Amino acid sequence: MAAACGMALCTTVAAPAAADGGTTTTKPTIVLVHGAFADASSWNGVVERLERRGYTVIAPANPLRGLYNDSTYIASILDSIKGPIVLVGHSYGGALISSAAAGNPRVKSLVYVSALMPDVGESGMSLAARFPSELGTATKSVPYRAGGGVSGTDLYLKPDRLHQVFAADLPQSTTRVLAVTQRPAATTAFSQKAKVAAWKHIPSWFLVAKQDKTINPDQERFEAKRAGSHTVEIDSSHVAMMAHPEAVTDLVLQAAAAADRPACAGRHRFRTGGDRNRRHRRRLVDRGGGNSPPGPLPEAPRALTALRDSVPSCAVRHHPHHRPRPAGPHPPPQRLNVRLEKAPCTGS
Repeated sequence: MAAACGMALCTTVAAPAAADGGTTTTKPTIVLVHGAFADASSWNGVVERLERRGYTVIAPANPLRGLYNDSTYIASILDSIKGPIVLVGHSYGGALISSAAAGNPRVKSLVYVSALMPDVGESGMSLAARFPSELGTATKSVPYRAGGGVSGTDLYLKPDRLHQVFAADLPQSTTRVLAVTQRPAATTAFSQKAKVAAWKHIPSWFLVAKQDKTINPDQERFEAKRAGSHTVEIDSSHVAMMAHPEAVTDLVLQAAAAADRPACAGRHRFRTGGDRNRRHRRRLVDRGGGNSPPGPLPEAPRALTALRDSVPSCAVRHHPHHRPRPAGPHPPPQRLNVRLEKAPCTGS
């Protein structure tokens, strides 16, 4: 869907009407970013449900080499996608989507699933220091070497602690496999400080896992409240997308529905009421005209009236003192008192 912005009005160029009278819309692509100690298969239950709803889904492999490296990689994947995007992050993946989405106008919604959601200057470690969890005693450090003389330290979950701390509501037969196949995260994933915070500019949704032992649920609540996220809480361990894929899918669908709305929705700012009359009275007083009320103002042009009536009701913001008209035929107004404001407009 394309959008154009004029001097004083933001208008949406809609797709051609379908034969049944409806309109054609493009569903957003949903990108699912996994966190530390896991891989993209952790999203399997969510992927299946979203695809049954007709969504295109991508679950990329998170490198887990550090916030700056990984967010750049995820951003490059977003650059390859056409159309609107809903970006979802679990655990450490939340820190990545907060950085990767910055400056990308196609990302319409952010979804955090028991995730890190750092502000500028914060890191996973600094947040954990404020909101301690059992993760600190459940990891082991293993040095690693890579090509070009690169070296560092990887963090693994201790196999005997993974079930309790990471996935207590999954069968132990499953968590034993997770312990063997886990992907470690470099310590830089948690030590590097965020340089941007896309959630300050993009609508967000947050799922708080009330039984989370990896990230303190109070930290999740703090992050969600600070960002003004649409928030749900469920009784889940850290891996909510594996233990409760239906609940996670429902939240992602809410974010996707919001992303489906026209790019200009909510940006048409028509204010009706007495603003113009008050300004006219002030001019009369300034000119020595006294406090007598002004005569009828010129009727607005037909084009402006039609323009006002064409705006979706969900996109109209009325003046606080405006009294909506009752339903049914309306007589021609004596005064329209409409002010159009410039508004930025972006579209996919």
